[in-house]
Amino acid sequence: MRYSTSFHIALAATFVIAPVFASGAALDQFKSFVAGTKSAQGEFTQRLLKTDSQGKQKLSNPSTGTFAFARPGKFIWTYQKPYEQVLQADGEKLYIYDKDLNQVTVKKLGNALGSSPAAILFGSNELEKNFALKEAGTRDGMEWLEATPKSKDTTFERIGIGLKDGLPQAMELRDSFGQVTLLWFGKFEKNPNMPAAQFKFTSPKGADVFNQ
Repeated sequence: MRYSTSFHIALAATFVIAPVFASGAALDQFKSFVAGTKSAQGEFTQRLLKTDSQGKQKLSNPSTGTFAFARPGKFIWTYQKPYEQVLQADGEKLYIYDKDLNQVTVKKLGNALGSSPAAILFGSNELEKNFALKEAGTRDGMEWLEATPKSKDTTFERIGIGLKDGLPQAMELRDSFGQVTLLWFGKFEKNPNMPAAQFKFTSPKGADVFNQ
């Protein structure tokens, strides 16, 4: 199953200041993470929570892959299974590469990250400028934070962020259509060395390129 471009753009954000304590509330952990994390890399699992015509909820099959980011606005989000697709941003442009179609779509990054979930992982640390943040309690062994975009020009109504030991472990993205996208993070490494050249996108040989 392929996910919408609006969701792809959404996948990115950052986390900073006092020492982190495992028992700390979500907002404190989140601010420490944002302030102290200039880059990161790891793995993700993504699933869609669907509601059928009878009102029953069911999880889609998982998509898995890897991510890397360097703030602000540089990231590589790679889907490996069940299909291969790359979302890559160099701070100025967003490139979406579909391997099966051998096709690249190029967009200006601009303010696309501003009020999207992407701003939480890959954007700047001025999150409270674009989001209203509040504690959302403890669940599944994590402290949860709820982020609500201040701008109405976004497909997402609210974003849940689960934290443990000072790191984001999960995200729940609820859109204006009632769909919920679930993300889990693993092998999360903070502040690895990531030169800017790593995020420069080179179109694969023979790929069709579409500028939007």
